[in-house]
Amino acid sequence: MSSGSSLAIRALGPYGGSAPGYRLTTFLVDGESALDAGSLTEALPLSAQRRIRRVFLTHAHFDHIASLPFLMENLYGQETPLEVLAPAPVLATIARDVLNDRVWPDFTKLPSRSRPTVKLTRLSEGKPFRAGRVTFTPFAVRHVVPTYGYIVAKPGRSVLFSGDTEPTDLLWDAAGRARNLKAIFLELSFSDSQLAVAQASRHMTPSLVRAELSKAPPRVPVFLYHMKPPSLAR
Repeated sequence: MSSGSSLAIRALGPYGGSAPGYRLTTFLVDGESALDAGSLTEALPLSAQRRIRRVFLTHAHFDHIASLPFLMENLYGQETPLEVLAPAPVLATIARDVLNDRVWPDFTKLPSRSRPTVKLTRLSEGKPFRAGRVTFTPFAVRHVVPTYGYIVAKPGRSVLFSGDTEPTDLLWDAAGRARNLKAIFLELSFSDSQLAVAQASRHMTPSLVRAELSKAPPRVPVFLYHMKPPSLAR
């Protein structure tokens, strides 16, 4: 758990696919906020899951929400609801296609409407949301469904998460607005030999990343994540 102005980022799942030893995309911020939920319940014991207060989502693709239904189940009936936060298009998909009492129970009504296990909170693009001492600011990127990156900040430092995206100046515009930027977490999903599928699915390859890095702020470390496990050997 971090304190003061430090900002603890733990990569629980840095991959864009699932296989033994490859966990789906999930980052833990200061031990109590998650960014995406591909592998929360796989990576954390129940005691650590109970410390999670909120989950911010970049988008609703399954590799970014796979563990979210199970986290809801594991936190069923706790006194304070788990808060799931994202811009409206993402929350609409979660409500319609996951919490619909067909795919999964609607935990926004269980155990009761007055005492739900889950609360859905709409974020506004470009507007910081404060979670304790940390702010999360979503910004749009370019993917096949509505998708958002996040600037995650504390006084004196910030980091940027790209979300799933193809090359876009929107990402670097956000990086330019981030104050005291200490790191960029940038998606990379496919090998250069898979450029056609990367472009069709609006993802990055190493050559596309190299071109994008020319737009990055100087002297800011860049960490790559979201590689598809079958693509690692190509």
